[in-house]
Amino acid sequence: MKLDKDTVAKRYGKALYELAVEKGQTEDVYKKLLALREVFQSVPDLGNILSDSRLDLHEKRDIMDKLVSNFDGIVYNALEVIFRYGRMYDLMLIIDEYEKRYDDDQGLLLGTVTTAVSLKEEQKNKLAAKIAQMFDYKTANLQEIVDPSIVGGVLVETNGRVIDGSIKTQIENLRKQLSK
Repeated sequence: MKLDKDTVAKRYGKALYELAVEKGQTEDVYKKLLALREVFQSVPDLGNILSDSRLDLHEKRDIMDKLVSNFDGIVYNALEVIFRYGRMYDLMLIIDEYEKRYDDDQGLLLGTVTTAVSLKEEQKNKLAAKIAQMFDYKTANLQEIVDPSIVGGVLVETNGRVIDGSIKTQIENLRKQLSK
């Protein structure tokens, strides 16, 4: 049975995070993974190249050797395992999963807030504090998205949940009720 990308990312990310916790290296591994993410963002096809079965193993190994030379310990070993199993194209998702677990342990909730107009700094801070409290986190870091099509109100997405207080949705709901 072939596993989907999300399942693979969750398994590898979880295992990597649990090992880092066990070794007391969560912060160090986190920083190294952020550096690794930068490498993969600057060379977007790197994961696909290192996972492509059509390419010569020696050429992939040369690229991999250059990549892992910058890392040691847990991250080095994780990269080698991920490479050996041909999952380098999933690396960004694995890093995302590690980061999510790291942020959860730090009490940091990540998400987005969509509004029709930009929020003032005071509004952002109050909203972030309220959302953190609602989800039982210390703090929330909400990336702001401005989308005039929501007309007004706010739309918050975090931890797979959506809080939709947009005027657009309220109008759509009212329209549905009136059309019954």
